[in-house]
Amino acid sequence: MGRYVLRRLLQLIPVFLGTTFLIYVLVWTIPGDPFAGQCGDRACPDAYITEMREKFNLDEPLLVQYGSYLLRLVQGDFGETFSGIEVSELIAAAYPVTLKLALVALVIEMVIGGIAGILTGLRNRGFLDNLVLVSTLFLISIPVFVTGFVLQFLFGLRWGIIEPTVSSQARLTELIVPGFVLGSLSMAYVARLTRASIAEHKRSDYVRTAVAKGLTPGRVAGVHVLRNSAIPVITFLGTDLGALMGGAIVTEGIFNIRGIGGLIFGAITTKEGATVVGAVTLLVIVYLLMNLLVDVLYAVLDPRIRYD
Repeated sequence: MGRYVLRRLLQLIPVFLGTTFLIYVLVWTIPGDPFAGQCGDRACPDAYITEMREKFNLDEPLLVQYGSYLLRLVQGDFGETFSGIEVSELIAAAYPVTLKLALVALVIEMVIGGIAGILTGLRNRGFLDNLVLVSTLFLISIPVFVTGFVLQFLFGLRWGIIEPTVSSQARLTELIVPGFVLGSLSMAYVARLTRASIAEHKRSDYVRTAVAKGLTPGRVAGVHVLRNSAIPVITFLGTDLGALMGGAIVTEGIFNIRGIGGLIFGAITTKEGATVVGAVTLLVIVYLLMNLLVDVLYAVLDPRIRYD
């Protein structure tokens, strides 16, 4: 097991280098001078632009720039904004909020989507199956921002069950409705994926063998069908955490949540390249760690994977 995990860790290194280099290139090589509009309505002095370009190593070759950034990054230095604020401080203030929101969304899609998929997968056809298929298709067809505005209007403005916007403390109870909005699309996919995976494994030879041996339906479903059906669902859930954190910009905007999505959006509009690179690099790290966790869970659920 240790060699399996070590091999997966080594495989993450070239992926990390490739993705962070691509992010750095895309942010810092876009047309235009990022410092040209930093002085308000008047043009910035040439001395200021020269000083800033030297400060951010933009006069160096691209590989040298990336090498310097990577060296600082492994030391925990995400750089600083044009106004001298440490990017790590901005991330430290915004990232926990988005992480909490993404975890709430992940739990909602895992519980509701998983239960719906299990029930419809084990009991194919019928009213419940049709209800889940229609409702998930409905969620998939509606954009997230529409779902967010509708729930905000109904629960917040019309019925007064929740506050229309989330406070600066971002308490867990305040994030339930935004978390449902953020995870609504993935919840529909989880339900459908779980249903399809269970329906496929129910027809497998090993399930027929287990039934022929006289095992109870509960043991066949719990030990054999659900365990093997969980692998594609775990893959989706593991990679979805990074997607939820990166895709929370719309949800955070609707409910006025001060998270990483708003930080990235504001940095893009003001051309704060260091903030964009630092925040997106952290999202890449989350993606890679979740992929590693999924690989380990693979080996736990199916020991044959360790020996492949």
